[in-house]
Amino acid sequence: MSWVRYTLPAAAIVSAASPAYAVQYLSIEEAQKQAFPSATHFTEVQAGRVWKAEAGGKVAGFLVFDRVIGKHLFIDYAVALTPGGAVHRVEILQYRESYGGEITSPSWLAQFVGKTSGSALKINGDIRNISGATLSSTHVTEGVKRILAAYANRLR
Repeated sequence: MSWVRYTLPAAAIVSAASPAYAVQYLSIEEAQKQAFPSATHFTEVQAGRVWKAEAGGKVAGFLVFDRVIGKHLFIDYAVALTPGGAVHRVEILQYRESYGGEITSPSWLAQFVGKTSGSALKINGDIRNISGATLSSTHVTEGVKRILAAYANRLR
């Protein structure tokens, strides 16, 4: 049982060290309010994943929650879509990596606004790469593209 003597302390250090870098920026409810401030009602369309925002009896848009892996850990993010299926806003909800947090920059996230399922959405194409956060920026970009492909036409 000597392996337990050496493995257990190392496992405790690793498990205690990982959450120290995690930053919760927004909850889903906060992301809903930021994306659709005039919305009076949010209806869950797909459990824990998609919500419809309504204002004045009209659909204001949709908020889709998703999770991608950065380099080693998950990145929680949300994509707000217009009723027409274009990106209205992208928010990073939780970032757990110890570096590469530059993807939370408002100027980087603003690149997605107006993109549709017909947009290229390619790193070093219409989306700027972030040096030192290449995998995080690539995976969030791929995630937004996947959401547009999966939901933009279905939610109209």
